[in-house]
Amino acid sequence: MSEVGKPIRVGVAGLGYWGPNLARNLAAIEGCELAWLCDASAQARERQGAAFPGARIADDLDEMLADAELDAVVLATPVPTHADLAIRALQAGKHCFVEKPLALTAADAQRACEAAERSGKILMVGHLLEYHPAVARLKRLVEDGELGSLYYVYGNRVNLGKLRAEENALWSLGAHDVSVVLHLIGEEPVECHAHGESYVRQGVQDVVFCYLRFPSGQVAHLHLSWLDPHKERRITVVGSKRMATFDDMQIERKLTVYDKGFDEDVSSYGEYITRAGESFSPRIPNAEPLRLECEHFVECVRTGATPRSDGRSGVRVVRVLEALQGSLGER
Repeated sequence: MSEVGKPIRVGVAGLGYWGPNLARNLAAIEGCELAWLCDASAQARERQGAAFPGARIADDLDEMLADAELDAVVLATPVPTHADLAIRALQAGKHCFVEKPLALTAADAQRACEAAERSGKILMVGHLLEYHPAVARLKRLVEDGELGSLYYVYGNRVNLGKLRAEENALWSLGAHDVSVVLHLIGEEPVECHAHGESYVRQGVQDVVFCYLRFPSGQVAHLHLSWLDPHKERRITVVGSKRMATFDDMQIERKLTVYDKGFDEDVSSYGEYITRAGESFSPRIPNAEPLRLECEHFVECVRTGATPRSDGRSGVRVVRVLEALQGSLGER
């Protein structure tokens, strides 16, 4: 918990693709001071230093961590570094935000989570879609029983995207949808199966199909690919009463609820009739999810509250990704 009225001083480490977006949002939050920027690249330091002239610049994380007045560190470094750097930040007495996924193995994710518990500092993972207003509304629909009993969830996260050598489509894209599925269902799966193929770069699956089965009987299916003619960012939830789709590619109708399903025909025992009612799109606040995520982190640092996507949440997501990767490796 931070002193009342005192700005939360935050440093961002990793100024490649995503770090500048985090820095931009943190700098714009009232009561938050973007105090440090850190990257090993001189070009990145020069570029972002010009964009945020009030921040101090470092080429080494230890220099930033040595600032006794620094409250929190935000890590947007390469994924293999996440766990170890988070542990260093936490051991230095800093609250820590880590971009997803928290680690490449559940063991490393657990080490980071335990470091946070020992330090008494906050560990938050950047499961961005959990802060999307449309996903938040979808979560309320599920919790309030508006969709009925939850049957299954499926997601499409595909595009003709950048081919990667260091990670496959599961790790590049899957953390988003796995975090949302776990958030919506509220359980960890008891079965994790994945099939993938490496069509363009040998040994790096550019298309992956995942199947998850949960203790309560729900299932989830994920299609992940950067080798596809379509660009889709869509999650569909099917319940006994209604169905709903979160489509992040839509500009306005990001969430649509469908009054569709099967109703028992009271005039005939054991028979069902199809119900195809109207669809509607709830009004969703036009707020940038990244801004909401950053505001949530700053508020948790200020108040000591547990983040929505805390370290334990990060461990759960990595545990599922690791299980899916193990299934891929068996073939």
